[in-house]
Amino acid sequence: MNPVSAVVLYLVIWVISLFVILPQRLTTQREDGNVVAGTPASSPARPMMRKKVIWTTVLATIVYVPIVLTIVNGWISIADIDIFKPAR
Repeated sequence: MNPVSAVVLYLVIWVISLFVILPQRLTTQREDGNVVAGTPASSPARPMMRKKVIWTTVLATIVYVPIVLTIVNGWISIADIDIFKPAR
């Protein structure tokens, strides 16, 4: 696997993981009872972004390693998933 492809794959998995992690343990300002003027009541009261970035990195790495091993070792190739290949 090309190193650039590996980095791009990791970043895509990381961003998807971030969207999975972001809503976890979310407390809105309405639930907290302290809505800051000029913000929606559904805004997070305590975003905890540092913790969420760390957990996103952990999750992304756990997902990334088996995918890279599968690609590098050739366990599944493009030919295996080619749906337009004529039937034999």
